[in-house]
Amino acid sequence: MKLAILSRAPQAYSTQRLRAAAEQRGHQVRVLDTLRFAIDLSGPEPDLQYRGRPLSDYDAVLPRIGNSVTYYGTAVVRQFEQMDVFTPNTANGITNSRDKLRANQILSRHNIGMPATAFVRNRADVRPAIERVGGAPVVIKLLEGTQGIGVILAPEVKVAEAIIETLHSTKQNVLIQRFIKESRGRDIRALVVGDRVVAAMRRSAIGDEFRSNVHRGGTVESVELTPEFEQAAVRSAQIMGLRVAGVDMLEGDEGPLVMEVNSSPGLEGIETATKLDVAGAIVDHIANQVAFPEIDVRQRLTVSTGYGVAELVVHGGADLVGTTLGDSGLSERDITVLTLHRGTSVIPNPRRSVELQAEDRLLCFGKLEEMRSMIPERRRRRAKVRKLPKQPIPES
Repeated sequence: MKLAILSRAPQAYSTQRLRAAAEQRGHQVRVLDTLRFAIDLSGPEPDLQYRGRPLSDYDAVLPRIGNSVTYYGTAVVRQFEQMDVFTPNTANGITNSRDKLRANQILSRHNIGMPATAFVRNRADVRPAIERVGGAPVVIKLLEGTQGIGVILAPEVKVAEAIIETLHSTKQNVLIQRFIKESRGRDIRALVVGDRVVAAMRRSAIGDEFRSNVHRGGTVESVELTPEFEQAAVRSAQIMGLRVAGVDMLEGDEGPLVMEVNSSPGLEGIETATKLDVAGAIVDHIANQVAFPEIDVRQRLTVSTGYGVAELVVHGGADLVGTTLGDSGLSERDITVLTLHRGTSVIPNPRRSVELQAEDRLLCFGKLEEMRSMIPERRRRRAKVRKLPKQPIPES
């Protein structure tokens, strides 16, 4: 396998470990500076230049995109995707995980446990938002902070209001989150590779510090995850579109609470704590997947006129409830069910014998008109197109 590691820090521990792990397994590997690429859209096919020369062929690319170059870095990753080069982390996955609000919005749709969160902009909405998440103390987070930077614990409502007002005045967007007291300054980092957790550690804050990040002086120890925590970590990474991710979770009274999904997790802390070859697990996963590059399914499936991808919900009173997929009539209408979502479980390529239940969600590919006809129409009057006024633009 010929592997490219996108990184602006070739001497960083994570980059060196990934390079060493690839070389130890007999792969060709190069570390390429993300900002030295030029996206070439002048030819018949998408291409990339590197340091002013055409880029040679690669089987896979492993992005290590820093916060400061997210936009350009994801553009380069997206170009690799258009060139059918495998990447464990898609450009969309990196972009989604980098924005804390966007990540929370995406995860909230899939029944992932998270600390109660609010996002407001108007000063008058701040106090009600604090009350909705459980009242003071509250955690205030910058949307794009890393390594614990931009995370503030406000002990009182007035202090929280003052902090948020100050940050808003500097054009900063912030999240307001419930403070999980029972976590006691500890969290869990699970390193997800593919569809499993390959290593996990518990991070503990020192003294009065509530942030457990290693960069804040926190200590680490290896930990065995329960199936509940492992499932939450894997599902969160997959929902975000990441096959290599560090998932940070709090130990809440009612189970795991996902705080963040990191698309470029550091390896030094977790390898030191667990004594496991995490870098090697990442390289092995990539080597096993290079023949199956990630693609934008919607982009590829909607190029045929009249066809597209849609999600159909089986409502409680629908005729489909209690019928099997084979008897549903979907195939006769040129609709193929790709995935069936039922609660928190996912059934890929469901068999014709699967019986449909109320509130099942079907991810389908097929004729758009047929799928539209299956969505209950909203009862609303269609507005008539009025005649153009005699004076379309009033005189000022």
